[in-house]
Amino acid sequence: MASGDEMCGQEQAFRKWAPQVFRVACETFCLDDDDTFLEATMTLQADTLSTATVRFVEAKPENVTLSLSKCHNKKVSACHLTRRTNLHGEKSTRATLLLEIDSNLMYKPGDHVGVYPANRPDLVDKILKRLKGVDDPDVTIELQVLKESHTSNGVVKSWTPHERLPVCTVRELFSRFLDITTPPSPNLLQHFASIATEEDDQRRLTLLATESAAYEDWRHWRFPNLLEVLEEFPSVSPYAPLLVAQLSILQPRFYSISSSPALCPNQIHLTVAVVVYKTEDGEGPVHYGVCSNYLQDVPVGEDICIFVRSAPSFYLPNDSLTPVILVGPGTGIAPFRAFWQQRLSQVMAKKRVGKLWLFFGCRTRELDLYKEEKADMLQKKVLDKVFLALSREPNLPKTYVQNLALAEAAEIYRIVVIEKGHFYVCGDCTMAEHVYQTLKTIILRYGGMNETQAEAFMLSLRDENRYHEDIFGITLRTAEIHNKSRESARIRMASEP
Repeated sequence: MASGDEMCGQEQAFRKWAPQVFRVACETFCLDDDDTFLEATMTLQADTLSTATVRFVEAKPENVTLSLSKCHNKKVSACHLTRRTNLHGEKSTRATLLLEIDSNLMYKPGDHVGVYPANRPDLVDKILKRLKGVDDPDVTIELQVLKESHTSNGVVKSWTPHERLPVCTVRELFSRFLDITTPPSPNLLQHFASIATEEDDQRRLTLLATESAAYEDWRHWRFPNLLEVLEEFPSVSPYAPLLVAQLSILQPRFYSISSSPALCPNQIHLTVAVVVYKTEDGEGPVHYGVCSNYLQDVPVGEDICIFVRSAPSFYLPNDSLTPVILVGPGTGIAPFRAFWQQRLSQVMAKKRVGKLWLFFGCRTRELDLYKEEKADMLQKKVLDKVFLALSREPNLPKTYVQNLALAEAAEIYRIVVIEKGHFYVCGDCTMAEHVYQTLKTIILRYGGMNETQAEAFMLSLRDENRYHEDIFGITLRTAEIHNKSRESARIRMASEP
């Protein structure tokens, strides 16, 4: 057994541990002589890729949607972006977008959409200028790797296509398929150290690649993208095929769907906050959220590549009469717009519906998302109550959604406990934990329970699928904090007679 600190040097610890544990496993289960396991062992122990074992060869172009599907082993659909609206107004310095997408993909309110973004063109262009081995970045190529097959008859070498990266141009690789905004790994920095031509660059890169504390300090302070690393170490000029083979795949970003197919057939709506920030405590370079800025910049009328990810644990109750409480500050309101659209369609169909309460939070009244829609839903008796928490409104005390929930504690207890209602939370993990603890406090206070009984009741809500969470923005550390109280509660409950 071995341990790795997910906040510091986990990659290095894993790479050291993996070959050792694999060798022990092979010895334990007497697999040493098997050809397949011999090849796997050699792969784990193999040297890193080199300029001699990767290459570009010209090839015929493929469709980008098909290429994304192959790369991610998932069915990807190209869907038409028909409208984009800044919910704060076109003159606002802030941007939260309502995106309307034509699509025949099947979904339910509560589901997510995965969006395949593109890196910023200016970032890609500047990186391409620093690379070797690229005569024309707009020529279609295939990345090939020289593989060694270890058999009982000896070693066989052959050039094979990269297992994930598609046939496309080098520019498309860096635009659509490679992650160039996440800080490079220690392994990649070690490679950069080996090709740096300046002694100072070699020394500093080697330090970052081998000293976990130095790497983590540098990574969290600067959070540099690939271009910023190349600018920090100007004597590094990577060989393009080798760099492409070493970079991670650009992953899709997930957004809660903000529409109901019952009200918006053949459409998917998304609510997206555009992320722009500066590193180094606000004194560093400007960084842009990859997908949110892509969605802000992609021309209306073009296709975006998406897929639907179902979230059955976040669906509305089957019985429309079941009372529901929704808590979602900021873009956490996204799935709840789909919920009130679903309820509106039921009201329009003369179907009886239960209570629907919404607790929404934002900094100031100017940032109150879907203000007019919420007022309309109140008028149409779709939403029964809407509570607005303002945390930065001038001349008003800071108020958060959990504060407003406490003010309505008696009625929340009635809805959740007596009327067997459902409770939904959408937003970041810190807020979600505060709301969870607030509801537990309400249960404890109005249910005449002690701490253990209140914890047991909260766990039963989750087990009965009446407490629902859609949490985003989770980091390893905050996820650990978020789940700590739940896990400790389960352990305590299991230990009691």
